[in-house]
Amino acid sequence: LPSPFTTEDLQAGYAYDLAFRQFEVSDTRVFDQPQAGRAFFEGIIRDHLDIGRPDQVVLIFDRKLTPRTPGRFRTKVVTRGVNPQLSCTYKSCRLKQYFKLGVALRTELVINDTRDFGIGRRVCAMNWTALRAVGDSANQRLCDAEAQTAQPAPDVVTLTHVTRPSTTTDGLHAPALAFGDPRVMALLASLVRFSHVLVGFTNRDLAGLVASLLDQPYSSRQATYDLRRLRRKALIRRLPHSQRYQLTPFGRRTAVLFTKAHGRVLAPGLALLDTLVPDDVAKRSPLANAWRQLDLALDDFMDHQLRAA
Repeated sequence: LPSPFTTEDLQAGYAYDLAFRQFEVSDTRVFDQPQAGRAFFEGIIRDHLDIGRPDQVVLIFDRKLTPRTPGRFRTKVVTRGVNPQLSCTYKSCRLKQYFKLGVALRTELVINDTRDFGIGRRVCAMNWTALRAVGDSANQRLCDAEAQTAQPAPDVVTLTHVTRPSTTTDGLHAPALAFGDPRVMALLASLVRFSHVLVGFTNRDLAGLVASLLDQPYSSRQATYDLRRLRRKALIRRLPHSQRYQLTPFGRRTAVLFTKAHGRVLAPGLALLDTLVPDDVAKRSPLANAWRQLDLALDDFMDHQLRAA
């Protein structure tokens, strides 16, 4: 690069150095079956619109944009020529992911301020290596978190261990995380946010998220108690030399399973089975129709048995 100083400036002792304005680390994973890869990524976005949602889910239009193109281009309607993008932010950094060219899962961490991670801005081998390590680690953790939610659900014994009081290997009491309890469900839904993948979460972070989902006061003391029982159930771990926590692989699978089952199966299912649901609404639901037919069949059977007796 040409020097910005004149010969006189250099002779006077002035000097300059390069600094990182922006640093990007990317990870590209090509699928041998692109259709399966596309379905996998769109499934991730669909699942996390209501479970551990990222800070943003936007759609990129397949069109040419120039500096003169006005406005921001986002939509909620998926159609031809539109590619979904998942985005999480931490301070001034951004972690984004999209399906590139229809064949590869592309994950990118864009670091706009190296000091967000305690790394200097000067361009040198040490800072370069440190930034590369941060980027590789963040990209890998996001991919690992997505892969964990795609694994089989925990078995019955494991679910019993989570939902019932238990004892750790050190002999410590681990209070139950009761499925269906509003506080527990809000707690688990708060844990699976993709934004926690970068640097974990604190007591304060958790308290704010749970309070917003519960729509009622949730104190730091309550968060401390919940963090303790989450650790003793092996759902989270404390990051070394910090007050931050991260989900374990087992914790993410369990939290996603509980949140999905409650939000997508139990709550809407019970709503459809309510006898106060209007007939015109119930008729449009296979579940409501099947349940009402079963209910009538049981009534007929019991009536017949009572008469026979």
